[in-house]
Amino acid sequence: MFDQPAHLWRHTLREALLAARKDRDVTRVSALRSALSAIDNAETPDGARVDALSSGTIAGGVVGLGAAEVARRDLSDAEIRSLLHGEIDEPLDAARAIDASHPERATTPRAEAAVLSDLLGDV
Repeated sequence: MFDQPAHLWRHTLREALLAARKDRDVTRVSALRSALSAIDNAETPDGARVDALSSGTIAGGVVGLGAAEVARRDLSDAEIRSLLHGEIDEPLDAARAIDASHPERATTPRAEAAVLSDLLGDV
């Protein structure tokens, strides 16, 4: 069903996001959206060029349906897991920075990190 790890991860994250939205769990929704965005951003090709005719009307615009489409990068399972670990480390770092002055505010980033940690353990 899933020929690429990114498709499996995207499916897993979207299913979890749907459940979190139904449960109205703001923390889980935030963490899962962040993870999906990180994968999407990482798949963006570096220095992609489009070889198509310029529209002349809109700066950078090209002529033809799909003419500006560029193939996304294929991420391995290890790359995606590494990305998600980064998405875990970021809120934990924020929580540590906040902890000294406002410990009550550190609970949200820790909870977001826990959502992704649990997900990594399940997949």
